[in-house]
Amino acid sequence: MKTWMLAAVSLFALGAVAPATAADLPIDKAPAAAVPVYDWSGIYAGINGGGGLAHACWGITNLIGVPFDPPEGEGCHNAGGGTVGGQVGYRWQKSRWVFGIEGQGNWADFKGNNVSVALPLFTNQTKIDTFGLFTGQMGYAVNNLLFYGKAGAAVAHDKYDTFVPSVPAAVFNSVNQTRWGYTVGFGVEWGFAENWSVGGEYNHVFLGHHNVDFATLPGGFFARTDRIGQDIDLFLIRVNYRWGGPVVAKY
Repeated sequence: MKTWMLAAVSLFALGAVAPATAADLPIDKAPAAAVPVYDWSGIYAGINGGGGLAHACWGITNLIGVPFDPPEGEGCHNAGGGTVGGQVGYRWQKSRWVFGIEGQGNWADFKGNNVSVALPLFTNQTKIDTFGLFTGQMGYAVNNLLFYGKAGAAVAHDKYDTFVPSVPAAVFNSVNQTRWGYTVGFGVEWGFAENWSVGGEYNHVFLGHHNVDFATLPGGFFARTDRIGQDIDLFLIRVNYRWGGPVVAKY
């Protein structure tokens, strides 16, 4: 009888201890899966294309030696057209913030004109054939999607013509001028492969007001000075290839 009771007590004690021992054993968890994170750091280069619209307003400040203050308005016009070019830059990423610098150069065919309000016999025309942007960038990355703003210096090459519409190819005045200003813009870029990205961008270029001295053709004697104010709106699609900054694993 004592032997049976001792065996029963021993079995009960063993059953009570076994679950507690099992609870103390370590449980092996499956390793966390690595999440790929897109890194925008590195040197990049690419091409761009799109359109632009330059707004120009002309005003005469001197006509054959007679000054005008304030300027005598000749009216405004929009010079629009297409553009194609390229860009090269460098970006570095810290956490989700992306910083960069970039240089961009484009050929353009922005052209527009209006009949002069002050001299209605003539038509004034603006043409932009090249421009460049030199900017700094600051952006915010959501993995392979980048939102950014940019600002910096801008330069454009203009040709200003005055002609008589009723006489084909009769250019009365013509001046070429390189104008410097500044630009601000923003864009979004999507990394669709490890080193490739595509995006859209808008830039506004401020070229300010500059005096332009016209000489009558032929002969080259002084005709007039116009104060021309100008800015440009640019809409671009860009494709870039980046060296460095591969996709990395984050746990």
